[in-house]
Amino acid sequence: MKKTLLRKMLRPGLLAGCSLIGLSGAAALAQDAPPPEDGAVVTVLGSRIPRTQKEGPAPVTVITADQIRAGGYGSVPDVLKTLTQNSGETQSMQSGNAADYSPGAQQVDLRGLGPNHTLVMVNGRRVADYPMPFNGDSNFTDISNIPLGMVDRIEVLSGSASAIYGSDALAGVVNFKLKDRADETTVDYRYGWTEQGGGQSHRLNFSTGVDLGRFHGVIGGEIMKQDPIYGYQRERQDSTADAPDPEYQMGVTNWQRVDYDVYAIDATSADCARAAGTNEGTTSLQIDPYYGDGDEILGAYCGSQTAVGYRTIQSQRNMINLVGSFAYDLSDSTHLFLDVQFGRSNLKLLKRPTSWGYQDEDGNDVGDFYNVHPSYEGTDNWYRIFTPEEMGGLDKAMRRVESTTYTITPGVRGTFGTDDKWHYEAALSASVYNAEVTFPFINVEKANAFFLGPQLGWDTDEEFLGEDDGYGLPVFSADPTRFYTPLTPAQYASIAENSIYKPRSSVFEASVTLGTQDLFEMPAGPVGFNFLVEAGRQDYNQGTDPKATQPYYFSWVDFTAKGHRTHSAAAVEFSIPLLSTLQSSVAARYDTFDYAGHTVGETTYNLGLEFRPIKTLLFRAAAGTGFRAPDLNYVYRGTGFEEGRATDYYECIQDGDYPDDCGRGPRIRVRTGGNINLEPETSESFNAGVVWAPSRAFDISVDYFKIDMNGQVEDLLVNNLTRTEGECRAGLQDANTPTCQDAIARVTRDSDGDITQVFVSPINVSEESTSGVDLSLHSRFETPVGTLGFSASYTHVLDHGYTRYVGDPEIDKLANDSSYYIPRDKASVSVNLAKGKWRFNIDGNHTARLPNYDENAWVDAYTTWNGSVQYEVRDNLKLSLALSNLFDTKPVYDAGWVSYPYYNSSWYDGIGRSGYLQITYKY
Repeated sequence: MKKTLLRKMLRPGLLAGCSLIGLSGAAALAQDAPPPEDGAVVTVLGSRIPRTQKEGPAPVTVITADQIRAGGYGSVPDVLKTLTQNSGETQSMQSGNAADYSPGAQQVDLRGLGPNHTLVMVNGRRVADYPMPFNGDSNFTDISNIPLGMVDRIEVLSGSASAIYGSDALAGVVNFKLKDRADETTVDYRYGWTEQGGGQSHRLNFSTGVDLGRFHGVIGGEIMKQDPIYGYQRERQDSTADAPDPEYQMGVTNWQRVDYDVYAIDATSADCARAAGTNEGTTSLQIDPYYGDGDEILGAYCGSQTAVGYRTIQSQRNMINLVGSFAYDLSDSTHLFLDVQFGRSNLKLLKRPTSWGYQDEDGNDVGDFYNVHPSYEGTDNWYRIFTPEEMGGLDKAMRRVESTTYTITPGVRGTFGTDDKWHYEAALSASVYNAEVTFPFINVEKANAFFLGPQLGWDTDEEFLGEDDGYGLPVFSADPTRFYTPLTPAQYASIAENSIYKPRSSVFEASVTLGTQDLFEMPAGPVGFNFLVEAGRQDYNQGTDPKATQPYYFSWVDFTAKGHRTHSAAAVEFSIPLLSTLQSSVAARYDTFDYAGHTVGETTYNLGLEFRPIKTLLFRAAAGTGFRAPDLNYVYRGTGFEEGRATDYYECIQDGDYPDDCGRGPRIRVRTGGNINLEPETSESFNAGVVWAPSRAFDISVDYFKIDMNGQVEDLLVNNLTRTEGECRAGLQDANTPTCQDAIARVTRDSDGDITQVFVSPINVSEESTSGVDLSLHSRFETPVGTLGFSASYTHVLDHGYTRYVGDPEIDKLANDSSYYIPRDKASVSVNLAKGKWRFNIDGNHTARLPNYDENAWVDAYTTWNGSVQYEVRDNLKLSLALSNLFDTKPVYDAGWVSYPYYNSSWYDGIGRSGYLQITYKY
């Protein structure tokens, strides 16, 4: 290689992560930039060895900044939704689970194998995980904090790639390459709005270069402000009247009373008149048809149909990001470099207003008590959802996330040897994610005292003994008038309290790479080689509010999770020309992880073949293995408690009813915790395909993929444990086996032999596999009206099976009754026309049918279109207008989706048509 070419590779344009970046591939959108010049050296994602061919043995998808701009996408999650390989069900900004467990964060899920099985990198390096777990279970990387305006391109490799990148790359790798080139100083401003109101946004980007001889680099930044969108701002979900089933169109239960026999204590019009001014004057008498006695409809309560819209569809976010990439040339062959990223984000979202019901000191929030007030005596149960007027505004119920992220990577890289044939890099990388998360709650002790007064003892009348609990109900003299009287903001403030979490995660790595494109000559050409050693440490602390680990807040008890692990690895990779038309690649890697006194190791490999019978035709295949080191949250998750039910199979066996008539078990306490004995999850993947590129203006590829995962981590199921425990106690299994001893130890029984508690924890148990076909097409040709470009990608999933426990029947995740929502087909298409100073673009994104809510049929497929027009005023000034969801396509209607927002919010949103006006100026 010529020294001048290599030096160009080492300049700032490739400083950040040059060993991991691919320049082109099967893009899901139109590829704007021309491919590298013939003979130019690039590094394709999935390999660390530079090469002259842009296509490798595995397909790589690339989305460029120009494509993102033309497509009118507002955030990184919006862009990744268009990836046909991104087929998993993730959590949107409307997700209640996300608001509870990982507020504000969003994920990518390649091949529908779970966000924790996709490795996400920035500039080719690992970044710290979001410091709270997905669904309360596993760690993952938050993509919502990545600044869209600073993204130069997004690169996606699907399939197991741990031999190159280590842990987590089971389903694939997503790399965000941030802008690191600044030929000119550029200022870019974008204003966004939505047609139906709310969600206004402002984004300002800037970048500039520095060149002081030996010292050179680029610095850039982004400032972004985004307003929230509330449900009440969208007709499709601004009222419970939007529910498809009339039985679910009753209002929000702001004031509701229920007696011990599960019948409503009906509110009266006079009761609701006290609250008539709340919920913006919409509170009135409502009827819940769930409660009834024969033909008599009970269930009268006070609430509002429109109060359901007090939730955010889109979060409010203010964000600033700074990026720098610098180098100092010690000589022509030795370069010091420093990559820096810093981000600060303030996010607010609203799951719904706060609520309260009676909760005892043990955290039981069923809410039953015995009321001896002069105006009412009998069993009682009060439940409240507070109104904006009582709280002093919806802002009081907002969940807040203030986060700070930074990544610092200093290092040295260069060349040595004859003709600089050897290249090396030594780097340190530190990535940290700090956050402060605020959850508004109701202080149980204060609220109990405010609404119910002091407890007067226990009712011991047999009529009111809890059948499952064995003790009477607590006794209060509680005035129903107080219950139905709205609070003042001052009264609300006296019982409300914020729970403050301070989660933190970090990853520190040191790495050294050494490689060459010409290790030695073979008859068909030189052998490429790369060697890597790395070591590091990963820390994770959920930062749980100590008060949240006990029954302090209403209906909220959480666990703690804190721990770390150390890591070391060595990897080697070869590219071997077998014939002039046949190229092979081999990679192997060994990783070790140490945590909680345990050490686990895993060896992974990748094999690839590329056959080019002619220059324009490529047949390719790759096979590899992947693994995921034991998840830090699963390993270090502390003890927590939740309510559940457990069938007592031992009693059922004793009664002679086993196995057909054991019935539903009583409510019990389920204790949850981590497992330090977890093993790595593993995977195997295979792809094979063909690429035909007869010219620079046309290429098409078809690839088959298959991924098998083993030893996936899942929490034990309560009834599986009690079944095993019952069979072991009854002698149907050998009680001395480890399985029996473990099950018996996990099930706690009282002196009467009744089950009182079951301990569940995660184990390596499940298996999952998927296969399918990816199709990609790009073309560009001249027409009388300008240069016309066309791009399309399509993924068809052949099968997707899942087995939770060994011996269980396999679940077809593509079936409509599987409880999973994975589309069999996804497609993207892009058409653009360039004529002089004008450019026009249309993007379409298609998601195939999904199961309906009742899982007995399918809902229609979903297709949205985006459009944009750009005009180059002059060489240094460009204007663009983009419309997202061009035809204002509504979420797919599902007659059974009776829960808010009345559609599958994992796949659809109610934002509607939105627009962006962008101005780019260079000087």
